[in-house]
Amino acid sequence: MSLLTASNVTASYGASQALFGVDLTIGEGEVRALLGRNGMGKSTTVKCICRMLASGGTLTFNGTDLTRLPSHRAARLGLGLVPEGRRCFGNLTVHENLIAAARPGDWTFERVVEMFPRLGERRNQNASSLSGGEQQMLAIGRALMTNPRLLILDEATEGLAPIIRQEIWSVIRKLKAETGLSILVIDKSIRELREVCDSATILERGKSVWAGTISELTDDITTTYIGV
Repeated sequence: MSLLTASNVTASYGASQALFGVDLTIGEGEVRALLGRNGMGKSTTVKCICRMLASGGTLTFNGTDLTRLPSHRAARLGLGLVPEGRRCFGNLTVHENLIAAARPGDWTFERVVEMFPRLGERRNQNASSLSGGEQQMLAIGRALMTNPRLLILDEATEGLAPIIRQEIWSVIRKLKAETGLSILVIDKSIRELREVCDSATILERGKSVWAGTISELTDDITTTYIGV
């Protein structure tokens, strides 16, 4: 059964149309990659799903029509976003960032700190004092604290040191293996995506142009739609 279904989704920024027909499905417990070159509509699609941008077409989450909802109500349905650029609350402490949007469920402060021990060590530091990698851990932990049904990771490893990137990928693998959480991953690291994802959708010029299992994502396809 599909948890999220997007069908023929369109969206615009003022007079400039950005999405021309995005189709995307994510099942319960599925990890799907959303791929495409820069500027092809990946982050815009995320904004539509999370209701930060008005859209046409069909968007349903667990049977509920998302297009009629404001972003805060969509989030309460179980959408957990790790946004591009992290966007932590710099003037709040690590602990305050994590509990700001916390909702009841299995993910607690203690469980997040178990996954990211450095956040426990920096519990009382302001987020603005953390390194980029630590802020990314905080952004992921904050999303998990909402106890989502779908976790959306928008460029979660972008700009990080290689050792931190591998730590983030390790966390994603652990989430898949241990939680059964549905995950949508936007990233450029095809090798790591092949290891963790079940399926993929590729966007080009604001439209879905390919979808299939990760084993069907051949080098020829990635060269055609993702290669420089």
